[in-house]
Amino acid sequence: MEYIKNLKWRYATKKFDSTKRVPQEHLNQLKEAIQLTPSSYGLQLYKVIIIENAELKKRLKIASWNQDQVTDASHLVVFCNYTSVSDQNINDFIKRTAETQGIDATSLNSYGDFIKEKLKEMTVSEVFNWTFRQTYLGLGSLLSACAELKIDSCPMEGFESEKYNDILELSEQGLNAAVIATIGYRSSEDHTQNRLKVRKSFNQLFQVI
Repeated sequence: MEYIKNLKWRYATKKFDSTKRVPQEHLNQLKEAIQLTPSSYGLQLYKVIIIENAELKKRLKIASWNQDQVTDASHLVVFCNYTSVSDQNINDFIKRTAETQGIDATSLNSYGDFIKEKLKEMTVSEVFNWTFRQTYLGLGSLLSACAELKIDSCPMEGFESEKYNDILELSEQGLNAAVIATIGYRSSEDHTQNRLKVRKSFNQLFQVI
């Protein structure tokens, strides 16, 4: 299975070759992989910002514990969750579904109302945490797609979300920087690429009932 082989090839890249860029063709494939990621109710309540501007990456590096991956990697990918969910977000989803599947939107009204009612049962904090978790589904798709394309990647939680929100003006858009990833190509000087993966055994990790 090539997928497993590629997952064994990938690792959290610590040092990128700053001279190499991810080609647009592959970048488009990564976008599509994220786009196809499943999400709760299919709502996709997050936005993905792909940063290639060198000066902007320098500013964000300071808010990322000064980790070199942010500036050396070809692209910095920021997954941003919605800070709140409105009825309009649901309405937009229903409209998009009707247009895509060629059906009458009114036939989906009961489903839309169901989603709205379930969301009203959640507190503001619960909604935020729910949309926050959705971003990790997209992150997983990105990392797997990168492995398939032999593009190196590094998921990162070591950054200051508030500063990202300020620099990228996310709060004004109802967004929050949830998790980031750097993508590009490993440097020959990154010695961590030669380390064996440390994982729990099947018996430790899985239980079949």
